[in-house]
Amino acid sequence: MRDEAARRDETGQGTLLGAGDPAPVAVCGRSGESPFLLVSDHGGRAVPARLGDLGVAAPDWDRHIAWDIGMAGLGRLLAERLDTILIEQAYSRLVIDCNRAPGHPTSIVGASDGVVVPANADLDAEAVAGRLSAIFHPYHDRIAGELAARRDRPTVVVALHSFTPEMGGVARPWHVGILHNHDPRFGLILKDLLEEEGGLVVGDNEPYALTDGSDYTIPVHAEARGLPHVELEIRQDLVADAEGQREWAGRLARLLPRAWARYSA
Repeated sequence: MRDEAARRDETGQGTLLGAGDPAPVAVCGRSGESPFLLVSDHGGRAVPARLGDLGVAAPDWDRHIAWDIGMAGLGRLLAERLDTILIEQAYSRLVIDCNRAPGHPTSIVGASDGVVVPANADLDAEAVAGRLSAIFHPYHDRIAGELAARRDRPTVVVALHSFTPEMGGVARPWHVGILHNHDPRFGLILKDLLEEEGGLVVGDNEPYALTDGSDYTIPVHAEARGLPHVELEIRQDLVADAEGQREWAGRLARLLPRAWARYSA
């Protein structure tokens, strides 16, 4: 069994993050009058220094298995244009997936898209708890705290994700996917607006479906509070560079307020 909690603090609790590691949560932008709260579960790809590279080769850290390509840049631009904040997870989904419930089979993956993650094999309960307490819980506590502070004002939770253009040898034709579950109203309004743009292939719960079992952030923070929401999936080749990120940030900055106006009418 691996021991990630070798260092002990004064309380005797295991500590995963060291002094040189980044904080688990990055907050960008400012909380203005916008109804939108942006969250990015897979925006970063940091790894705690004591975990090294998890046994994953350097080229794979640039792939979709490590993070949601393009979402860090797009999220910051969108937060600025919407006059709101982006709450972003700083650590790689290969360390722990912050859009999976603790204990979910893909919360800490043993392999992703054919790439084995050796450091994730045979983790004991203490090692898993260390990743949860250091990375997962601070991220979700920050989202919950922001929503509590906004409880007396309208709020729409927008989860930003990106997807690889090809999976398992199958090309994915969608430019963007709208994911929804129990309350699809806001998402479907945004879907209509995206289709009205022309030239976009818009997926309805594609390339993934939003479900209680497969997702965590939207079910826990938005659906459980009865808040309007949408989970967005943008194809990674469209937002891999600064130009694409600017294009999509501009598009969403135009359409999200229009979707809110239709939803609120």
